[in-house]
Amino acid sequence: MMKHFLSLSDAGGDAIAAMLNDAIDRKAARQDWPKGKTDSDAPLANHTLAMIFEKSSTRTRVSFDMAIRQLGGTSIVMDSGSMQLGRGETVADTARVLSRYADAIMIRTGDHSKIRELAAHASVPVINGLTDLSHPCQIMADLLTIIEHGKALPGLEVAWLGDGNNVLNSILEAAGLMKFNVRIGCPEGYEPDTGFVGLARKGGANVTLTRNPADAVRDADIVVTDTWISMGQDHAETKLQAMMPYQVNAALMSHAKSDALFMHCLPAHRGEEVTDEVLDGPQSVIWDEAENRLHAQKSVLRWCFGQI
Repeated sequence: MMKHFLSLSDAGGDAIAAMLNDAIDRKAARQDWPKGKTDSDAPLANHTLAMIFEKSSTRTRVSFDMAIRQLGGTSIVMDSGSMQLGRGETVADTARVLSRYADAIMIRTGDHSKIRELAAHASVPVINGLTDLSHPCQIMADLLTIIEHGKALPGLEVAWLGDGNNVLNSILEAAGLMKFNVRIGCPEGYEPDTGFVGLARKGGANVTLTRNPADAVRDADIVVTDTWISMGQDHAETKLQAMMPYQVNAALMSHAKSDALFMHCLPAHRGEEVTDEVLDGPQSVIWDEAENRLHAQKSVLRWCFGQI
């Protein structure tokens, strides 16, 4: 059964929990294996994943490539500059053509409407590798990392510092589905999408917004931030000035619980949204978080093919 993964809501809370359990089991089964070795059951043998990158990528590119390989399949990697999509071919026509060649499509792009159009015309699963609106695969990795470090999702207190961006939107979506709370510290004019705030609250999450970064972090279980200046954004200096009070540093982390985890989807702009002391400190789990893109996305792929 074919399923698209454009947002966390496409799967729902029960399916997310099942994917996370599958990721935990598969990761454990591979302990001490070479990274290029195929999983023993090779559940996606003979399957090919087509990947389209209209934005630069390190973690998404490598993790999806390795994910399909470890599941027994293969990948085709394309960027818009080397395909007709970048020269005027429609998204719909691209979807129809790639569906004849590959078993699934992952795209990393800007305008979220593009991925919706791709899914509407594809006859194979389409996966959101990032859009300007949301980043569900990143949050799957984050949830996996949180669970691995011994924290239950229901009732969790998550603090977000900085820009109300696509990563925060997906955290809010996850909060409603997995029943945890989010406290957002951000300057005026940089709030998250109101639709995602409403979605989280509708799901039972307590979402609060404050201009005081210490209030956002106080007694938090998880402290999260992201880069303030995304690819292609203008007015960087004005934004940096507004964001600096929300930098995650040791003084700010001291307001969180003593066993709080620090998370960042990377790449980090050291000295801007976070200091080296926190990023490289004992509460940081950023490398586990980055690795878990691979393990979480293997389970997303399996879910798209009806194996979970």
